[in-house]
Amino acid sequence: MGFMDDAKDMAKSAGEKISDAAEDLKDKASDVADEVKANVNEKKAQAEQKATEAKNDAKDAMRKD
Repeated sequence: MGFMDDAKDMAKSAGEKISDAAEDLKDKASDVADEVKANVNEKKAQAEQKATEAKNDAKDAMRKD
């Protein structure tokens, strides 16, 4: 029965390694998604800031006329 026990242990070990690798991959994908989302939010904020600056510049130009 030693052979069967060894085979079971190897299968269990391989399953645990696959599970760990899948969990790591899931975490990495989540981290990348979070990073992309943060970059999008940053770009949006920059665009809004530039739009506000342009609007304020236009108002100032109209006041001077």
